[in-house]
Amino acid sequence: MRLDGKVAIITGAGSGMGRVAAQLFAAEGARVVVAEYDEPAGNETVASVAEAGGDATFVRADVSSEGDAKGMVDHAVARYGRVDVLYNNAGIMPEPDHSVIDTDVAVWDQVMAVNLRGVFLGCKYAIPQMLQQGSGSVINISSFVALLGCSVPQDAYTASKGAVLSLTRSLAVPFGGAGAQGGGGSGGAQRGTGPGSAEWGPQGRRGGVGMTLGSTVGLWDGSACSIGRKRISLVRCAAAAKSAVGFAEIENFGKKKCSIAA
Repeated sequence: MRLDGKVAIITGAGSGMGRVAAQLFAAEGARVVVAEYDEPAGNETVASVAEAGGDATFVRADVSSEGDAKGMVDHAVARYGRVDVLYNNAGIMPEPDHSVIDTDVAVWDQVMAVNLRGVFLGCKYAIPQMLQQGSGSVINISSFVALLGCSVPQDAYTASKGAVLSLTRSLAVPFGGAGAQGGGGSGGAQRGTGPGSAEWGPQGRRGGVGMTLGSTVGLWDGSACSIGRKRISLVRCAAAAKSAVGFAEIENFGKKKCSIAA
């Protein structure tokens, strides 16, 4: 098993790509903390992992809340004694998110709170634990729109994912350094749950800890979903989860390595 004995926190693991990642990580031997805003959905993921013979636990988390972000890390440490992987998957793309000229400020702030502040807070509390351990992996889910934009305006979501990519690169500087590595991927929309969005959500060293900068983003379920009047063909989110397993493994090479990917 590629992740045997590792402890992975996966945010937004109650549905879509987050649920598939939780199931795959558990199948690869990880002990999974399902951090999810929607409690019934999160418990369903835990049940599905348990039914397959895996080990998972649920913690309710609004990733935009500092208390909840700290709480999910504390939960992992209290339950399993460590945090080896932080998979920042939770995100929203609410229907009112359009062009800058017709998106309400409240919608903009909500998207940034979940999609960007959520990543910041997860890293803020998980990385110190990884530094203390001397190893770990951080995987931040971005999107192809971070690089290309989108013909159907979703400007808050697009800006948030661009910021996630930039934040990840920035994290690799103080915690990584000259040896940072890069990977590649593409992504788009995904179904999910979260605050305000019931439907749409899409190596150097410091202190002996190295980190890897990469890029892996993924999609919902292999069907097509409509965004406005457009339709986007999606690849199976299992492919993105498999890429994430690879990033979660990276810390095993060299000595006391920690990886960061977006």
